[in-house]
Amino acid sequence: MNGFWAVFKRELKAYFSTPVAYVFLVIFLFFAGYLPFREGFFELRQADLNLFFQILPLLFIFMVPSTAMRLWAEERRTGSIELLLTLPITVPQAVLGKFFAAWAFLAIALVLTFPLPAAVFYLGEPDPGLIIAGYLASFLMAGGFLAIGSFFSALTKNQVVSFILSVAACGILVYAGMPSTLEYLSDMLPDSVLSVIESLSIQIHYDSLRRGVIAAADVAYFLILIAAWIYASMFVVEERKAS
Repeated sequence: MNGFWAVFKRELKAYFSTPVAYVFLVIFLFFAGYLPFREGFFELRQADLNLFFQILPLLFIFMVPSTAMRLWAEERRTGSIELLLTLPITVPQAVLGKFFAAWAFLAIALVLTFPLPAAVFYLGEPDPGLIIAGYLASFLMAGGFLAIGSFFSALTKNQVVSFILSVAACGILVYAGMPSTLEYLSDMLPDSVLSVIESLSIQIHYDSLRRGVIAAADVAYFLILIAAWIYASMFVVEERKAS
């Protein structure tokens, strides 16, 4: 457990020791605030954050992989991964420490969007339960994307390749559940296959949660998604360590 906390604190501190984290936060907060207003936040005359939560999957497809791409790729590029893995810590401790540090950083980014709910509460009387559910769904989605990015970062020492592969995988998981995608595939695939594709999509489970329906199946989907990709990351890192 000491190894996990050592890696966690090292990684989280590293985010704020360079300007990269601050640039990420500025870009994320800019688009998180700009896109809902571009889509007509005031014109709808509704005191809620529905537009904000609608655009987050698209924003996260690019922003989360940009956070994840350095997790292991940078360690491999600089050769510091050998030093890290010779320390008295296990591979699971190292992988989990890095993952949870990055997840905590993304949680900070979400917390910093507090002016949006503050503005909504100032302008009207929104349902606080829906807002809390939306942030929970966003946090879990960020964790899922981050776990995917962690795997591809462990797979290659090239951060650009890691980023591209992560964006592609996250994009597929989101757009597979879009109504337009399912409608397009309905002409080529049977309903049973479409049902499987829909159930595996992040978008379906994210939408269910952000609407305030906190179903165990949706939460379990994200936890299993995270666990599966983290386990795959551990396997890749273990293989790199053995070789």
